[in-house]
Amino acid sequence: MRINVGIAGALAAALIFAGAGLAAAQTGTPLPGLPALNIVQDGEGGQTYSLSLQILALMTVLTVLPSFLLGMTSFTRIIIVLSILRQALGTQQTPPNQVLISVALFVTFFIMTPTLTALNDTALTPYLDGEITAAQAYDDGTAIMKRFLLANTRNDELVLFAEMSATGPYEAKEDVPFSVLLPAFITSELKTAFQIGFLIFLPFLVIDMVVASALMSLGMMMLSPMLISLPFKLLLFVLVDGWSMTFGSIAATYASG
Repeated sequence: MRINVGIAGALAAALIFAGAGLAAAQTGTPLPGLPALNIVQDGEGGQTYSLSLQILALMTVLTVLPSFLLGMTSFTRIIIVLSILRQALGTQQTPPNQVLISVALFVTFFIMTPTLTALNDTALTPYLDGEITAAQAYDDGTAIMKRFLLANTRNDELVLFAEMSATGPYEAKEDVPFSVLLPAFITSELKTAFQIGFLIFLPFLVIDMVVASALMSLGMMMLSPMLISLPFKLLLFVLVDGWSMTFGSIAATYASG
């Protein structure tokens, strides 16, 4: 999470003080009424942020970090697929929600590792070492995230939101703004998650239908089909190594960009 904080923190600080502190940023003087919050222009065209401003930006980013996790990573697709899988198995609250969220977080970290590594090597580490400015780190970081989002967003969703915003068409995918890309990405994630969930649900639905038909033919209509089919579904899931297949299939649907 340090990677996202380091890059997005500079953006948050710039947005907060873009209006009120524009004149102060040009002259290097403190912001009016906020003597501890300074944005100073250096001689090479870069900017230096005071410690108080950096802390404020960090706290601001931490408040929206869950939204970044849900909307800009593979977490949404994974947690939806796992929830549908649990419902298809008919195991009620097993695994519990806390376990599903933990598993989804770890699998998300696995899938996002190439992108996060590129962010760290290209934007965060050079910025912390003083090799590039905060603005340059933000530009490099957003370019890397945009490549990941574009590689995993359906063209239909991009066209839809581009038409709704009346900003398209674009000459290249790199010209798509985040205001269009983010809703298109999350919509694409939801669509893909339900498609994967449908394919996972089918074999378990067949087992439920077979068990229900067998019980009805035997005249055991008072016996719950779900109770009888549960061990068969668990047996099938274990025999085919269902967890590995599920996580492997989800990971294979992503492109690193």
